[in-house]
Amino acid sequence: MEKGWIKIQTYTDAIRGEMDKQMLAENGIPAVLLNKQDSSFMFGKIDLFVNENDCGLAQRLLQENGAEENEN
Repeated sequence: MEKGWIKIQTYTDAIRGEMDKQMLAENGIPAVLLNKQDSSFMFGKIDLFVNENDCGLAQRLLQENGAEENEN
């Protein structure tokens, strides 16, 4: 990951990660999902990253929208 990006959320459900990423994009916050899941057995983590300048707003939006898994 490039410098200046911070992991703000971790998922095991790829769909939930995509929904949160889309919600952030709709609010003008670029986000990147880094999928570390095994492609055959679907275990592992999916990390959501945002630019460090957007971190506070992104976390607040995730909380308001009921993000369930936060292992950060």
